[in-house]
Amino acid sequence: MRMIEIAAEVEEALATGRPVVALESTIVTHGMPLPRNLETARAVEETVREGGAVPATIAVLDGVLKVGLDADELEALARAEGVAKLSRADLALCLARGGTGSTTVAATMIAARAAGIDVFATGGIGGVHRGAEVTWDVSADLQELSQTAVTVVCAGPKAILDLPRTLEVLETLGVPVIAHGQDEMPAFWSRSSGLPAPQRMDEPEAMAAAHLARGALGVPGGQLICNPIPAAAEIPRAEIVPVVEAALAEAERKGIAAKDVTPFLLSRMLEMTEGRSLEANVALIVDNARLASVIARAICRRRGAGS
Repeated sequence: MRMIEIAAEVEEALATGRPVVALESTIVTHGMPLPRNLETARAVEETVREGGAVPATIAVLDGVLKVGLDADELEALARAEGVAKLSRADLALCLARGGTGSTTVAATMIAARAAGIDVFATGGIGGVHRGAEVTWDVSADLQELSQTAVTVVCAGPKAILDLPRTLEVLETLGVPVIAHGQDEMPAFWSRSSGLPAPQRMDEPEAMAAAHLARGALGVPGGQLICNPIPAAAEIPRAEIVPVVEAALAEAERKGIAAKDVTPFLLSRMLEMTEGRSLEANVALIVDNARLASVIARAICRRRGAGS
């Protein structure tokens, strides 16, 4: 049974040592309303191309794990309703049932690794949710980062999470957390979190070298590059924190939990910020794709020079 299908352009790039950047699909199905979801997905793919790499948007369509979607597939996914949101636990089940689903950070990493893609660009990763000491609500993204050898470029853990505990878990799991160009951890919509970054790197070349060194040592897992949102697009921490707290309190009152939490919170943040959170989200995803393309090119250069 065919389980994975790599788009011809992606397959050719991988075979010839050209850079490829994996892209998730939950932003298409669960992160933004139509038509902004489709516009953003296209803009992210175009940014990767402008950066000299090949984009590979990943999703499950009719029981096939697609690594690279064509224009028609991407639009159909953006317009689809009731699409499953897939992580490590249910990716294989969706394939076995012949279903359709979008991939979270964890599922995208699994697919990228299976295809031989080194770098993945996303918006923000999941992590330890507020109140996890009671609910045990911790994203599978963290475990995936500890065992799947992909460099993930994001704007930090989503600001709706318990950021200090998320960093503690990543440290325990042995995941390198690297802030790009600043000493403080970014926090998705904001460049500032109030937390020191575990590591700092300014140059994509150094990030590429770290990715390859980890592989050469046989250390499992990937690394997390936290790229602060462009300054012109950020919502300052002092403004966004009260909005996050209000949205979290509303979710708790309504009994919203598990996979439904993040889509609900993003939707409420959109309303409460009068669209600013969406504009910031688009800006940070596009900028992460830009940085990921540079890192992917550097990895290819270094790998080629060493062969």
